[in-house]
Amino acid sequence: MNLAQILFAPRAVALVGASGDETKNTARPQRFLLKHGFEGRIFPINATRPVVLGLPAFKTLEEVKEKIDHALIMVDDVESALEDCGRKGVPLVSVFSDGFADAGEAGAARQARLVARARELGVRLLGPNSMGMINLTGRVALSVNAVLEMDAPPAGATSIVSQSGTMLGTVLSRGAARGQGFSKLLSVGNEADLGVGELVELLAADPETRLILLFLETVRDAARLAAGARAAHAAGKPVVAYKLGRSRLGERLARSHTGALAGEDRALDAYFRDCGIARVDMLETLIEIGPLIAGRAPPDPGFSQLRAPRVAVVTTTGGGAASVVDRLGMAGIETVAPGSDAPIVDLTMGRQSAGYAAVLGEMLAYPGCDAVLAVVGSNANSHPQRSVEPILTAASQAARAAKPLAVFLTPQADKALDLLGRAGIAAFRTPEACADAFNAFFAWKAPREKGNESPAEWPQDIPGRGRLNEIQAMRLFAALGVPVVESAIVHAPDYGHALPYPVALKILSADVAHKSEVGGVILGIATRREFEGKVKSLAPKGEPLLVQRMEPGLAEAIIGYRDDPVVGPLVMVGAGGILAELYNDVILRLAPVDAAGAGEMIAGVKGFAPLRGYRGLPQGDLAALARALAAFSRLALLPGRPVREAEANPVMVRDNGVVAVDALVVLKEA
Repeated sequence: MNLAQILFAPRAVALVGASGDETKNTARPQRFLLKHGFEGRIFPINATRPVVLGLPAFKTLEEVKEKIDHALIMVDDVESALEDCGRKGVPLVSVFSDGFADAGEAGAARQARLVARARELGVRLLGPNSMGMINLTGRVALSVNAVLEMDAPPAGATSIVSQSGTMLGTVLSRGAARGQGFSKLLSVGNEADLGVGELVELLAADPETRLILLFLETVRDAARLAAGARAAHAAGKPVVAYKLGRSRLGERLARSHTGALAGEDRALDAYFRDCGIARVDMLETLIEIGPLIAGRAPPDPGFSQLRAPRVAVVTTTGGGAASVVDRLGMAGIETVAPGSDAPIVDLTMGRQSAGYAAVLGEMLAYPGCDAVLAVVGSNANSHPQRSVEPILTAASQAARAAKPLAVFLTPQADKALDLLGRAGIAAFRTPEACADAFNAFFAWKAPREKGNESPAEWPQDIPGRGRLNEIQAMRLFAALGVPVVESAIVHAPDYGHALPYPVALKILSADVAHKSEVGGVILGIATRREFEGKVKSLAPKGEPLLVQRMEPGLAEAIIGYRDDPVVGPLVMVGAGGILAELYNDVILRLAPVDAAGAGEMIAGVKGFAPLRGYRGLPQGDLAALARALAAFSRLALLPGRPVREAEANPVMVRDNGVVAVDALVVLKEA
């Protein structure tokens, strides 16, 4: 049996630490396996009981004479149980027990020893701190999650991988209330061995899975998850992620709960986009988005450049429609009605049946919109079948590949939700989740194709560690192909230079990142006499200084680079100058990018609107900025990736070309 088979469909399982007390968590896996129709063999391991919940029990795993495919360890002495599994030849072990990386430094060290020993024994690990695995389509409930007390959880084609075991129950129970079924539900716990990325790869090859959901507290192996997401995309299976850590408080909670650092949120946005993962902001959306995105490819990538996405909203309740239209507008999504300036198609109550279905059909065929949203009023609660019948009719008659159809129910209408969910139609209970789902869908991109970028070369005259001074940083940027300002180092006593006036004068120190904050920059020095006077204020002890040619421009940009510890190299562009951090108007992508990718980033910066000829203003050379940004992103291609962070701010954008006039580079320590 391969890994997928022993994980999802074991023929024989051992429950190490199985309890005969039905009230205990450690009794649940045996009860749940029997309750939900497991057809394989179950071997409870209990040192004190000959029978556990009606099945013969064994004092040790060694006493079991048959082959075990999958063992669930629920005892404190995980190490001894692992040794037993190794001697028995058990290929896969799930560990429910905690006290590892979730318990601080000592626990992390214990976990490292456990993983090392498992590899020596040839045993794969799920966990520790894992609630196990649920395969509803295969009737394998190898989990302690109390949601399995449900009599008949609905099976379906959606699978979920979660770093929180309890969230499996949350998603399953809430999905069931909406008529949605699931296939595989996996709790990874501490991800000591089997991680989210590898499990996504397995689900990408799983014939019973059409959609993959992720509940993440951090990203522990970005490269493996990216590979899994790309495999899922190639198999036509969307991947949707909900990740904790949008706020600083959320980041702290994620760290304390999983024993891992949560990456910076904006970096993760760039990462998810790069590897083709759709990201939602709300937990409700993760549960409800499935029918909207399953079986579809990412939408037209031209939305962000050419126009906003458009949704046709069909309704008989103007107030209810307004609540979701408002949210869609906040997400940058337009709502349209054919032949009208109105934001919705508002029908009378008399068109609630055949006429309503016909209008929905017309909207699904209307080339002026990219999706259709039906907003249903109070009838969804009082007459659920009648209220959703026209929607079901329109959906059955429309080509599935044409465009998404979704429903927002303004009242609490569980029966209508169930009917729509069973028909595979996305239905939302709140306007916020509805808008979030559409926003995630329209922002969803195919994984970026990796080019065969040639490696960059490190200039021989620049040191390979520490923080570079500005002249060294400028030389590095120039070597990559970034246009840089003409500069010179001047020395006491005369501080002579050959640059034409006006010039800028700066202190030359690798230890000062923002020179303007310490009075270390003097701009617009127009004459030699003025220059000599300014030298004394910046170099009272005769220190060397940096002199640069003053460069005019239409606007200032910032381009930046950071080798993120979670997702790897990132490149950034935004409105620059001293207010860059204040406005925070920046776009991030994984590095390197080509000129086309850089141009797409620049198009997303609101502060560059004046450079696009806004209201007759002179246009800046944004194509040159894109070329400079692409060249700058080649920092990611330097041998050994020695640069930890770098910045050119400002980059002066002119009507013909760009030039970087300030440079910062911090190298990694050897």
